[in-house]
Amino acid sequence: MSIVESVEPRIQNVKVTSDAIVAYLVDGRVLSVPLVWSWRLSEATAKQRARFELIGDGQGVHWPEVDEDISVEGMLRGVPAHRPKSSVRLSRPQANGRRAPSNNRLKRSDKARRSTAKREASSK
Repeated sequence: MSIVESVEPRIQNVKVTSDAIVAYLVDGRVLSVPLVWSWRLSEATAKQRARFELIGDGQGVHWPEVDEDISVEGMLRGVPAHRPKSSVRLSRPQANGRRAPSNNRLKRSDKARRSTAKREASSK
């Protein structure tokens, strides 16, 4: 009879390529999931993807600049992160490496601007 020790899978290192998130586990296994499974990482710059921290003793990975967390269990189970419906779509990175909210939804129509200008003019 052999005794098998149950060991929780732990991440030793991570690499994000142009199309995959690759986790190297301490037991020698290599896990790879499609990059599109993480909408935050797929929209991040290469520099932002390269800056990560291991969570705990390797139970997961955290990318502080894009506020993304991925667990080894989630990768093993094949659980992609879905974009929340209320999420603001981010635009291209600014000079400081951060992303600014897209202003497309915030732009007022010409009609709305004329109406506001007309109200302001008549109140003077």
